Amino acid sequence: MNLLFLALLLSLLAGCLPLLLHRWFAVAKACHIAFLGLGAVCGVYGLFAAEPSSATALFSCAWLHHFTFALRIDGLTRVFLLPILLLAPVLGLYGYHYLHRHDQAMRTAVSQFLFSLLVIAMILVTMADNMLSFALAWELMSLASFFLVMFDWEKQEVQDAAFRYLLFTQAGALCVFAAFGVLYGAGGSLGFDQLAQLPQGVKHIAFFLALVGFGSKAGLMPLHIWLPHAHPAAPSHVSALMSGVMIKMGVYGLLRLLFLLGDPSPLMARTLLGLGICSGILGVVYALSKDDIKRLLAYSSIENIGIIFIGCGLGMLGLVAGNNQMAVLGFTGGLLHVLNHALFKSLLFLGAGAVLHATGTRSCDRLGGLLKPMPVTGRCFVSGSVAIAGLPPLNGFVSEFLIYYAGFLGLTLPGVDMLLAMAALLALATIGGLAAACFAKVVGIVFLGEPRSSFPQPVVEAGASMRWAMVLLALACGVIGLWPEPVITFVAGGLQGLVGFKSPTADALGTIPAHLALGARLCLAALLLMGLLRHLLYRGKPIAQASTWGCGFTQSSARVQYTGASFARSMIEFHRPLVKVETHASGINRIFPETAHFESKVADLAENILQRLLLTPLLGLVERMRWIQHGNIQLYIAYIVLTIAVLLLVID
Repeated sequence: MNLLFLALLLSLLAGCLPLLLHRWFAVAKACHIAFLGLGAVCGVYGLFAAEPSSATALFSCAWLHHFTFALRIDGLTRVFLLPILLLAPVLGLYGYHYLHRHDQAMRTAVSQFLFSLLVIAMILVTMADNMLSFALAWELMSLASFFLVMFDWEKQEVQDAAFRYLLFTQAGALCVFAAFGVLYGAGGSLGFDQLAQLPQGVKHIAFFLALVGFGSKAGLMPLHIWLPHAHPAAPSHVSALMSGVMIKMGVYGLLRLLFLLGDPSPLMARTLLGLGICSGILGVVYALSKDDIKRLLAYSSIENIGIIFIGCGLGMLGLVAGNNQMAVLGFTGGLLHVLNHALFKSLLFLGAGAVLHATGTRSCDRLGGLLKPMPVTGRCFVSGSVAIAGLPPLNGFVSEFLIYYAGFLGLTLPGVDMLLAMAALLALATIGGLAAACFAKVVGIVFLGEPRSSFPQPVVEAGASMRWAMVLLALACGVIGLWPEPVITFVAGGLQGLVGFKSPTADALGTIPAHLALGARLCLAALLLMGLLRHLLYRGKPIAQASTWGCGFTQSSARVQYTGASFARSMIEFHRPLVKVETHASGINRIFPETAHFESKVADLAENILQRLLLTPLLGLVERMRWIQHGNIQLYIAYIVLTIAVLLLVID
């Protein structure tokens, strides 16, 4: 039996066993983790045992005598399968202590079943070999993730977020299926094999329809509206799976279609790169403005999707210009960032979940000083913050360096493409600086300083399974940063055989992976050396401890510490009018003033515009059409008969 099919079977067992064993709560959760782990081991071994660039048909069967359900695997599939297989057991391990309530045993079992179903659906999406197979797997993925978001369904906030997500995911799916309809109408086949021979106009129509559909799933600006609401509402390990892996299925779907359509046009490449730049910059600016730690991480995912699209857009420009090295570096950097972001963003969501689990709040401004009671969570969160800021020696630096390199090669292109490459470089620099500021804010406010609030229960470290999951992800970020060569080679090998990549991709990379590894190790050695020197120089010397100077106050308190809004205000104000800052202040207008208050809120312009121009009119139209739903069964039957008659007339 193929190892990937064995991985699918074991993942299915990991979901079904908790339903059968939910009365034995701990056993059910342990079985879920064990079978997810076994499935991941089989799947990863199967990925690395085969040739990365080979394409293999795995399965095909007739369905309803007219359709074919077919699966295959190639290099691009392997690249996207790797984060799914790596993260599923780690996030399942985290859920052992995170889902801890015995009175919710059945609900937990259902959640674990849906978790496994989502993992299976994402695997099937990457292996789908025709439009029908892709559509079925895509819908299974969307529905499983919707019900996972609904875990705490009693809360109105969760219901609103889940139904918003369902609305956007189904609207996106409609656009994807419309793109498939255009391709089927022009080619007469549901297969993926003949798409490159279609007319260029048909390709452009299908591309832009798919861009809306897949971009909505990926959280690409301005199609991201569901993402900042769904991630805070879902359980933290589900948020990690959705943000770390599921939104990348939108990236996979768009790239798969682009390579199936043949050589990309300049319009496609420039559109992808431009949207990546906008998503990257606006995503991190909105993240910087948020107080809710999980909402902040959700906007940060939009930023990183922008970085991925910048890399892929530069790669497409390289393909259009015939610059093989630029194409390989751009796509390798973008696809490697898919894996890197899956690791460090999952780590950050797990850290946020541990904080929420211990304190019961997601508000950064209510937290503080958590590094002392939660040392493992704090150190792991700092590791994820360094990685997501693209700093050496962790993995985020590796993928972003490759994208930078592709951008510098793009400066040799003529005309508007050179300007776009320059804009991409400036955007990457801006994103990196703002991301560092954003996570300096989170770490400084949440884990450092003095506690800002008191909680009913003492704040304690997360459970053992939650700690181990975070440590494993932090170690993975460090391993890829220090030994990037095999991972870069694996990702670059996944490009081999795709349209435009004729020569071996390893030739375009040259010695870059080895130099990146050397630079990361030297950076780590310098950090260790500085730590050792500090230890030696201060050994045996008395070290006094005192509070920080409080600007004239004899004893500082949490009230004089920075809040998130004050820390980020100048950086956010700089980006007006791209962001809308709303402030409410009572002011001081008396000699003996009463208690004053100041509130600052950054509104999402895309969400406001969409609400005003689309959602509000649509809801108004639906409200006016409610007379159709009158409860008269005879009229309902008449509607059905009339619809059938119209369809028969159209078919004739």
